[in-house]
Amino acid sequence: MDIQEKLLISRCLQNDRAAQKELYDKYKDQMYTLCYRVCGNQMDASDALQDGFLQVFRNLESFKGTSQLATWIHTIIARKAIKQVKGQIYFDELTDATETLIDWGTNLDTDYLEQAIADLPAGYRSIFTLYEIEGFKHREIAEMLNISESTSKTQLFRGKKMLQENLKAYRN
Repeated sequence: MDIQEKLLISRCLQNDRAAQKELYDKYKDQMYTLCYRVCGNQMDASDALQDGFLQVFRNLESFKGTSQLATWIHTIIARKAIKQVKGQIYFDELTDATETLIDWGTNLDTDYLEQAIADLPAGYRSIFTLYEIEGFKHREIAEMLNISESTSKTQLFRGKKMLQENLKAYRN
């Protein structure tokens, strides 16, 4: 952690509103994108972002600097986004899925891909986003969602298959 970040954290801990706004402004866009990808709509994403940053500021004194501040904030915000949509996600306990490579095509429009991910059912979209985009492990996802690692893996596999099917229409 660099000296500027330490100073910013110190000022935030002293309830310096300008510092808190600076910290919020530094990470809000990246964290909103995470929330939107997990939640799938602006209202839930905005609520998760707001609740997440409230938790960040309430717990900033517990940040020990053993990880990057951005990583710490990212974890809090991801958990808030999952909590925001948790009631909308339904999982069946499933057996392990075999990991296979999926052909995403070569000329894939980014906006179309983003929309195709957003159109996935909430459970598939959340796990796909957390695993493939945000880099969480199945163990972490399982803990966040109170499901088994096997269910996380299977939902990811099925989400990828659904996404691949949706993208076939785009390529044709």
